[in-house]
Amino acid sequence: MARKLSMVLFFMSITLWLAAVAIPFTGAQDANVDVYGRALPENAASYDQQTWQTICDSTRKETTLSSVVSVYQRVCGDTSLFDLFSDPLVNLDENLNLVPGAAESWEASEDGLSWTFKLRPGQVWSDGTPLTANDYVVSYKFMVDPANAYDFVWMWQGIIKNWSEAVAGEVTVDEIGMRAVDDLTLVIETNGPRPYLPGTVYFWPPLQAKALAEFGPNYTIDPAHSVSSGPFMLKSFEAGSRLVLEANPTYKGFRPPYLRQMTGVYGDQLNGSFLAFQNGQSDRVNYVHLSPADFEVISADPVLSANYRQNFGDFRTDYLFFDTYTAPFDNLKVRQAFAHALDRDAIVQNVVGPQFGIPAYSFLAPGFPASDATGDLKQYQNYDCELAKSLLAEAGYPDGKDFPPQELKLRNESESRAAWWVASAASISECLNVQLTVNNMEFSAFMDGLLARPTTVQFGAVSYGMDYLDPSNMLGVWLSSGRHSWLNAEFDRLVNEANVMVGDPVVRLQMYKDAEKLLVEDVGGIFLVHRIQGDLFQPYVAGDCFRPDAQGVGALHWGNDWCWGTFYITNDVSNFQTYRSS
Repeated sequence: MARKLSMVLFFMSITLWLAAVAIPFTGAQDANVDVYGRALPENAASYDQQTWQTICDSTRKETTLSSVVSVYQRVCGDTSLFDLFSDPLVNLDENLNLVPGAAESWEASEDGLSWTFKLRPGQVWSDGTPLTANDYVVSYKFMVDPANAYDFVWMWQGIIKNWSEAVAGEVTVDEIGMRAVDDLTLVIETNGPRPYLPGTVYFWPPLQAKALAEFGPNYTIDPAHSVSSGPFMLKSFEAGSRLVLEANPTYKGFRPPYLRQMTGVYGDQLNGSFLAFQNGQSDRVNYVHLSPADFEVISADPVLSANYRQNFGDFRTDYLFFDTYTAPFDNLKVRQAFAHALDRDAIVQNVVGPQFGIPAYSFLAPGFPASDATGDLKQYQNYDCELAKSLLAEAGYPDGKDFPPQELKLRNESESRAAWWVASAASISECLNVQLTVNNMEFSAFMDGLLARPTTVQFGAVSYGMDYLDPSNMLGVWLSSGRHSWLNAEFDRLVNEANVMVGDPVVRLQMYKDAEKLLVEDVGGIFLVHRIQGDLFQPYVAGDCFRPDAQGVGALHWGNDWCWGTFYITNDVSNFQTYRSS
């Protein structure tokens, strides 16, 4: 414990020194005007104080600032940095409605087999090159190219025309259903009607076609060649040490920032983020970097508690899964026994913490379209140890006899998150008298094993949240073509037919509800907790990101990245000791 604390303190001392040398001389810049010539809000601190700092993960394997190159290996691991490097076609408001991003409009064809996006005119890259529809086409061709082994390639399988065929090498990447009609017009063709297609392109700002051709995909993290079409551009990057983005003066998009600089300082993100925040060395901490002990401090402090802003986030659920093609989990009664042996209520109350989530008995979190609003699905996985024992006996393992030892594999979980799964394994083991061990693996090794066919993760735990607001996304994970080794033909039929249904949203949602019932009954997964998410902000952070949504919740909601253009630092910062005054 002493060693851990000393390392955190050492990290903090380095952070203080870096912050001290980071504040640039602002020269003739007007103290009350931003880089676009706009007056700052009346209660804003001077422009030299309009900076943002966050803690990056020093253990993370990083290759890019672009989600087109990699989703899981982006620089820093804090979305407040990499999502501002360029602009996606669409964005979300605080109520999860699609709003214009780099595209000012979009519409479906009469037959529903294509979508046309119109880009805002006048957008440019930071080197002066116009942003065009071809940049998006080239970016999607990069993602689908099997030579690039893209880690999110499954996203458009069965959605964009010829996407799956290109992934399999059956057609060339030039044959996927994407084309630039002209510089400002992008057309995406689909495999049948796909009413949710616009939502799927939210997460993918483009690479610049010119820089990609000249320098390759690593241009994004090379200050000598990096270009940006977003509100910020790369000033410097020292891997594992420091990342600095500056406001892009050529930016013509939908979210010009008041902030002039964003900095990522590397350290112990999981264990040191709250300490850095308390010492004024960061401006925001996401809930995943807060422990139950941190929450005790927050709840006891009126300033901290007033600035912790909860939200529904990406409707994330944590769950256990199996390789159902291989014994012993090819036996439904074994899976049912494990499901009924998991005491979710006790684990959420005593280990997870009720401030972090609610017990889950199904996959889709409350509030997500087609979720189980009535609790009808609880009966299929409720905690009942006696029932669990009888099911395991029926499967041929009375009192756990001869049940093969199992390793529960985790995806590089933090110490506090790993404790959730240690408690889950203990609950199942103690009830069924089976031997379970927990292995917290390196992230990429886990994902490689999960996606391998046949999979090498026989029994695992992971969390999943939406990529777009439609059941086709969340339930698509469980299709036989998805990430899990579970097959239910009727589930596949329902989801695939609902995915292309237009004109009757009530029937479509019911099909997804029926599909989730099959998932829960057949125990494709065992669902532990629906997360309650949130962010802790410094009291001197302000902006339209905190305007209330339709439920009256004022928070930085998942997906409404437009509002980063409204964040600013208020005059109240002068009352605090921060990296700005170090």
